[in-house]
Amino acid sequence: MPIRSASARWQGNLTEGSGTVRTGNGGLEGNYSFKSRFQEGEGTNPEELIGAAHAGCFSMAFSKGLADAGFTPTSVETTAKVHLDKTDGGFSVTRIDLETVGDVPGIDEAEFQKLAEGAKANCPISRLLSPGAEISLVATLSS
Repeated sequence: MPIRSASARWQGNLTEGSGTVRTGNGGLEGNYSFKSRFQEGEGTNPEELIGAAHAGCFSMAFSKGLADAGFTPTSVETTAKVHLDKTDGGFSVTRIDLETVGDVPGIDEAEFQKLAEGAKANCPISRLLSPGAEISLVATLSS
């Protein structure tokens, strides 16, 4: 398996400085700052990038689980809401709320929920994050 990389460059002090993040193959590039991370400023932040990684990983894992069970999804659309909270040990990602909508012909609600929970438990990013952060899931089968 290939080793993936990303990079970041920060200039200046914490509150007035700014930076840029890039993925290794040029797929994503964005500016970030204290305001984009801890307030409502323009730009991205590490937590959004974690959310994008988790949403993408979960969607792929769910699609694979559905296909392995004999269902071909038309689409799986996932949002990850990453909670950055101040704890006794400092700032920490404490929770990630996954919200997914799947358009999956021929599946019933119970099977859909079972496979969604399996994807939540087994996607590599969930496995990475779950020891330190609670991960919730709301899975909706579109009609």
